[in-house]
Amino acid sequence: MKRLHPAAEQGFARAAGEYRRGRPGYPAEAIEHLAERLRLRPGQTVVDLAAGTGALTRPLLDLGCEVIAVEPVAEMRAELPAEARAVDGTAERMPLPDGVADAVTVAQAFHWFDGDAALAEIQRVLRPDGGLALIWNKRVLEDPVNQAVEELVAPYRASTPTHRGGWRGAFERTTLFGPLEQRTFTYEHVQDADGLGDRVASISFIASLPPHEHERVVAAARELAADGPVTIPYRTEVFVCDRRA
Repeated sequence: MKRLHPAAEQGFARAAGEYRRGRPGYPAEAIEHLAERLRLRPGQTVVDLAAGTGALTRPLLDLGCEVIAVEPVAEMRAELPAEARAVDGTAERMPLPDGVADAVTVAQAFHWFDGDAALAEIQRVLRPDGGLALIWNKRVLEDPVNQAVEELVAPYRASTPTHRGGWRGAFERTTLFGPLEQRTFTYEHVQDADGLGDRVASISFIASLPPHEHERVVAAARELAADGPVTIPYRTEVFVCDRRA
């Protein structure tokens, strides 16, 4: 089983509250598309893998689904809604029986996984007609505020995995799932100084910084909204594929 990346293990443990407060949700149109494409109905079982603090778990619950939220970081699990069944596990090893899920969702996380091992494990827990959905909110870097945030955090990124990396390779190699289908949606998230500070503090490699440097970066992020709330534009990307029998 792949060990959690240190930035994820340490950073998300330190910043679970900031993650819940500072991260955006997902546009209603993206959730509607995901639900339609996965053929989700009330009472169906969805495994929300690497569920974090529940940004996707909550709308899945609102659809009437039975949600099993798999999350390896205890501090993140503690932030999940009580209506979900929260379990300790990773993408490469879920403590779940074969064929338990009608669908698996992964929000903001597949780039952290060992893709080949994760797809094999996801295929195992899915029913034969099940599907997999990945979703990411990606900051629109052409926006001035996002540009300023990127300039602030980029020096600390180093080799931390990102959604811009090579996660697609596992889907190109796999025979377990059909081709990825992609839809993109626009989304805006309004944040005040506290919210923008939490958003930057929730980034794994920022949360992992020594306290003095962490405080400096978060204070600089707060300054970007010192004159009042700012609107942060995102592109929300949804990828869906079907399990092959």
